[in-house]
This record gives sequence, C-alpha cells and structure tokens, in this order.
Amino acid sequence: MTRRCCVADFFGFILYPVSAILWFWHKVFGFVLGPDNGFAWALSVFFLVFTLRVVLLKPAISQIRSARKMQKFAPQIQKLREKYKGDRQRQAQEMQKLQSEHGVSPLGGCLPALLQIPVFLSLFHVLRSFQPGAQQNYVFDAEGVRSFVDASIFGAKLSNWITQPAEDLAAFGTDRTSMIIVGVPLMIIASVATYYTMRMSMRKQTDAAMANPQSAMMAKFMMYVAPIGALVSGWVLPIAVLLYWLANNVWTLGQQHLLTKKIDREQEREREREIEAKKAVPRPKPGQKPKQGRTDDAEQAAEDEGVEGAETAAAGSKPQPGAKPSNGQRPGGGKPGGKKNQQKNRPGKQAASAKKSKKRR
Repeated sequence: MTRRCCVADFFGFILYPVSAILWFWHKVFGFVLGPDNGFAWALSVFFLVFTLRVVLLKPAISQIRSARKMQKFAPQIQKLREKYKGDRQRQAQEMQKLQSEHGVSPLGGCLPALLQIPVFLSLFHVLRSFQPGAQQNYVFDAEGVRSFVDASIFGAKLSNWITQPAEDLAAFGTDRTSMIIVGVPLMIIASVATYYTMRMSMRKQTDAAMANPQSAMMAKFMMYVAPIGALVSGWVLPIAVLLYWLANNVWTLGQQHLLTKKIDREQEREREREIEAKKAVPRPKPGQKPKQGRTDDAEQAAEDEGVEGAETAAAGSKPQPGAKPSNGQRPGGGKPGGKKNQQKNRPGKQAASAKKSKKRR
C-alpha cells in the first residue's frame, strides 16, 4: 500500500490520464464486443498506445527534422572533434555553439523517448494495480477491476505474467502453458519490431555521429541488446504490458518509415526550389564581364567614354575627301616632318634639279 501511494504521488498527474484513456477505449470496444471480453481489453490497450503516440507525433517529427539538419553540418562537427580532440570541455562548447547557430537542439532528439518513459511506468503501475477484490483502480470502479481481472485471450489472463507462481495463476483461473502460448509470440514479435526500429534508426544517423567510434559502437550494441531485452523482460511482465509493448514497437516502426519518407519528399522539393532559383538568376553573355555593382558600372562607362573620345580624335585628324593636306602632313595622314620629306627639302638637291632644267633648255 505504501509503495502504491509513493508511485501515485510521483506519477499522479500521469496515472489518472492514462487510466482514463484506457477506461474510455474499454467503454467503446466493450459496447461492441462486451465489457468482459478479453479482446475488448486488448484493443483498449492498443488504442491507448495509439492515442499517446498521436499526442507525441509532433515531437517525433521535430526529432527527425533535427537529425536531418545535423546531416548538413556533419563535416563541421567532425572537424570540431578532430580540432579539440584533447579538450572535451571546449569540444562540447563549440559543438553546442554550432548547433545553436543551425537551430538544432540535442534535447529535441531525445524528447519523444523521454516522454514515453513516465507513460510506460504509469501504464505498468495501472495494469499491475488490477488485483482481485480491489474496490478501485484510479478511474476504474470495482466492476471495472473485476472485468479486467477476469479478461483473457486464448486462456491467458491479461493481468498475469508467465513466471508467476503456479498457485497464483490457478487462483486467477489460468495456467503456465496458456500464458506461454500467448506470451512468447508477443515477445518475439515485439523483439523483431524493436530490432528493425533500431536498425532503421541507425541507418538514418548522421555521418558525423557514426564516424565517432563510441557512438557507432553504442548504436550497434543497442541494436542487438534492445531486442534481447524485450525477450528477457517479457517473462516477468503482464500480458497486458506485452500488448502495450507490441503495439508501441509496431507503431514506432511504421511511424519512422512514413515520417522518413515524408521528410525525404520535403527535402527533395526544397532542393528543386534551390535549383530553380539558381537557374532564374541571369547569366552574363560570353565575353561579357558580370556586373558587380555601381562601382563597376561607373568604371565601364568611363572606359566606354575613353574609347569613344579616342575614336573621335582619330576621325578628326583625317582630311576630308578633296581637301588639301595641311603643312607638314602627308596626304595619307602621315606624320609631319617624316624622313622622306626632310630629304626632299634639302638645299643640295634643289640646286641639282635647277641645273638639269637649264641643260634641257
């Protein structure tokens, strides 16, 4: 009694909502199948899990998106680990700073798992509190307690576990064989679902995380230890808790598969938008310098004015058709004072030409 009071005081804010959800779904399925039907109680446990996981759906999506963001700066994380390999404190500070810059919270990735721990403990306590002769179990009255205690599927009582003493099983109206026939398949299915969930999770981890030997070793260790834990602990858990575990692991496997595809499609559309945005930017023509602002525009305009001024000056120096060349300038626009002109204007040559003209006369 003291133990129950301590648990109720610590998890009281969760125990009543969890038992209320279970009570609601039992009313729904009990109306269809009958209040004492074992499958009505089994479905109630399943839909209790589904209800809680829907509530935790948004944090789960945030967890996957946070992991995808970490993939983008995984090389930077690896560089920080190599740079501050001998200084763990500085390494943690720099990694926290990098995660803050990219809007990633390490706690966000663990939030869904952390929230499920008190829920699981509360459900375990509620199911273990269904005892013969009990007058109340949180929101369940004496009739609800009796209905759960008497409920069974294929001869296995939902409130009992496989390793329970034989006399206790007989007092509840069942035996160990019936408990094994129902309990072992539930443990195997839950274990297989746990393995594939861990395997899928490890595949989606960031390259930087898997590059760390400790992280890679821990991920592989948990991928095999968690399914074994499901097989071992299943022998000491009530059948109703095994149903909860089975529903939770199957939901996790399906949710991770669907959400991963959803996030993949979102990232694919984002990449397509980035590619289209790059294509929409006008590219410079071949041989043309790209414009880089007003300064480059002013320099280009000055160069154009300089070229035009030089062309105008060159055009002005050429004589018009039919016009006499100016003094010291050749008809073709040559430079004044050229070598040939200087030779033609020497005094000796002028005298020789005058003598030749006199002889001819």
